[in-house]
Amino acid sequence: MDKSTTDEPKFMVVIGTSAGGIRALEELVLQLPVEIDAAFFVVLHLSRKGVGEVIFQRLQQYSTLPCRIAMNGESIERGNIYLAPPDEHMLLSQGKIITGKGAPENRWRPSINNLFRSAAASYNSRVIGIILTGLLDDGTAGMNAIKRAGGLAIVQNPAEADHPDMPTSVLENIEVDYVESLAKMGTLLKEIVDKTEPVEVEVPYDILLETQIDQRVSTRIDDVAQFEKIDINCPDCGGGLYMTQKENPPHYRCHVGHSYTDRELLIRVSEVMENTFWTSLRMMEERRSLLMKLSNKDRERGYDSSAKRHFEMARDMEVHIENLKKILFTASQVD
Repeated sequence: MDKSTTDEPKFMVVIGTSAGGIRALEELVLQLPVEIDAAFFVVLHLSRKGVGEVIFQRLQQYSTLPCRIAMNGESIERGNIYLAPPDEHMLLSQGKIITGKGAPENRWRPSINNLFRSAAASYNSRVIGIILTGLLDDGTAGMNAIKRAGGLAIVQNPAEADHPDMPTSVLENIEVDYVESLAKMGTLLKEIVDKTEPVEVEVPYDILLETQIDQRVSTRIDDVAQFEKIDINCPDCGGGLYMTQKENPPHYRCHVGHSYTDRELLIRVSEVMENTFWTSLRMMEERRSLLMKLSNKDRERGYDSSAKRHFEMARDMEVHIENLKKILFTASQVD
């Protein structure tokens, strides 16, 4: 095992959680012993105005390990718990932490996938990934990168999670090493750290390449052109989408940096489609209103033929409006 500095921990433990995550993190950090030879990195989905200071202060009340919000460029130290800043990605890169805006992944910033993927690229078999309670599937693609790079995968038992989507998604796509209850996870981590000697492995090229892309706010088209282009455009910027991971689960990215799994892409496309429908509905209502005004004005001036034509156009527009409303109230639903 190669450590770049004597202070660098034996293991990098990356943790991802979403809905119900604060309580789960409190229970987990309570179990971590001071002497554990690891550093911990947490992505908790928050609103863009999330109060990160309050969250880390809450965690510190439960932990004997120092907790803090990660700062860009700071060195990684063993026995510390680093929390991703609100509305910023957190990446690991050879002994350092990188934080920054970047494009959202799976509609989230910070993104669990980004953290997990960067850890896998830099530390391969020295990474332990943990997915706790949460909605949807952020973290599944990142956990796949950890496993492919020789790391270990742990998920909270979905049966006890407040929101089982994230643990279940990992279990459905990846062969994990441990499915554990939250109450026993601290003991499991200590046992792994104490008894496991990581062996350096070669990280797959696609993980290294995508991590390099993650570290930039924006990228060149050439960076993603090495991947397979798909027939769907990015719903956020309209650029081409490329498949950077083909399975467990499929993962897509545009050259600007927006990235999605299948389910998150469907959700985002549906959101954009619905917004487009609402915009179209507003413009059609405005067109109908203008046509009625023209019809009334023509009738007042005695232009009966023109008044009739504008009235019929307004009536046709009313039919189109009602049809669009029916589409809007059904097509925008996502299971």
